Amino acid sequence: MALRTEFSAALNQAAAERGVEPEDVLAIIKEAIKAAYKKDYGGETEDVNVEIDHETGETKVFKNKKDVTPPGFGRIAAQTAKQVLLQRIREAEKMAIFSEYEKRIGSIVNGMIQRIEGLNFVVDIGKTEAIMPANEKMTGEDYRLNQRLKFYIVGIREDTRGREIIVSRAHKGLVEGLFKLEVPEIGSGVVEIKGIAREAGSRSKVAVASRQTGVDPVGSCVGQKGVRVQAVIAELGVEKIDVIAYSSDPAKFVAAALSPAKVEKVRTEEATMTAYVEVPEDQLSLAIGKDGQNVRLAAKLTGWRIDIKGAEKIQEVGDKTEEKTTTTEAQKTKARKAKGKIRKETKTRAKKKETKKKAKKSKGEE
Repeated sequence: MALRTEFSAALNQAAAERGVEPEDVLAIIKEAIKAAYKKDYGGETEDVNVEIDHETGETKVFKNKKDVTPPGFGRIAAQTAKQVLLQRIREAEKMAIFSEYEKRIGSIVNGMIQRIEGLNFVVDIGKTEAIMPANEKMTGEDYRLNQRLKFYIVGIREDTRGREIIVSRAHKGLVEGLFKLEVPEIGSGVVEIKGIAREAGSRSKVAVASRQTGVDPVGSCVGQKGVRVQAVIAELGVEKIDVIAYSSDPAKFVAAALSPAKVEKVRTEEATMTAYVEVPEDQLSLAIGKDGQNVRLAAKLTGWRIDIKGAEKIQEVGDKTEEKTTTTEAQKTKARKAKGKIRKETKTRAKKKETKKKAKKSKGEE
């Protein structure tokens, strides 16, 4: 059988457009011819070989090194071969796409909400579709069809439906990726993101450090008049972002992580990984945050358990203890004085009694 040269050229062009290697195309063609031969003439295909003329596209079938290309192994076989071939090319194309996106796991991709399937959102990310599961949606964020957003590529999973690319709007990697896009110093490596604690849709804390003397890591991320951090927030909707300076000193790091609250003192206990924090009484609510969110995120970011107390309460307890101690000492002094007075009065009465006895004795002798 001779495949048309135009058909071979078209297939080569299609393969090139889809990023499939020519060698893979040839292998697919041979498998397609084998499948067509088996369909029309039966038998096993293990001992059947197919040779293709790269120049003309002419194809011959050999069995045990003997040319067994049947006369008229033409239109039907060619159509079957074409169908199998196109299917294999689509599979190869899909594998090439998955291979490409597998290398992009952990990065940001532009996408458009395509449709809803159950609790999942199907997202068009360019060359293929991805899935955003319910647990990867951002809390409080509403989605609509044809909405364009940035997504974080979480990974590729396999299930009964095959392989799927998973994207997220809730992953902390989305925040990191957005900062890389908006802050050149992070993209170039001058400023490093040391850690991120995130409650998607509500608040994130980002710890940054400078690798170059003279570069302010927080200022670089915030930008002039806050333009850079605001660009990140704009992509995330209503989510608030705290950018803080990382420190290798746990006490300083914990104090910074509790921003925007002002911290007076931090004492760390490495054995229990606990940081005992004192803040002004008027900063206590701010340090803890609504429903404990601020201190919870600070603990996630630093890796330390944080115990916060208001400084005035601590002072008040100290004052009461001191007052109690002073009162006790005064009571003891008063008691000692009272005992001394009693002893003195007792001695005086004893002396008077002794004097009276002596006087009576002297009078009796007379």
